[in-house]
Amino acid sequence: MSTSKKLVINLSKKLYMEFNKALQKDCKKRSEFIRVAIILYSEEKKKLNYIDEMKQGYLAMAELNLKISNMGFETDIKDFKEYEVKLSESDLSNDNNSKKRRYILC
Repeated sequence: MSTSKKLVINLSKKLYMEFNKALQKDCKKRSEFIRVAIILYSEEKKKLNYIDEMKQGYLAMAELNLKISNMGFETDIKDFKEYEVKLSESDLSNDNNSKKRRYILC
């Protein structure tokens, strides 16, 4: 008993004429041509689905990466501001009163 199945399809006249032209160019039997077309379609559909999944993954990771980088950036800004405050509170070596003076950093 054969494992293959029959397939009956309806085509418009225009599509049928294009189908026959393609058959003549490729010199294939109809069943072989349709079999190859179905295989190519399936492979292309898998590639498009894979690309879409990759796109969704990159979009999800972009949001996560942005959050992570902002967390580090906020810490760096806080540390930098503390550093500037410490720099601005310095003693002058020739100051006899030993009072701290504030300098504005630009």
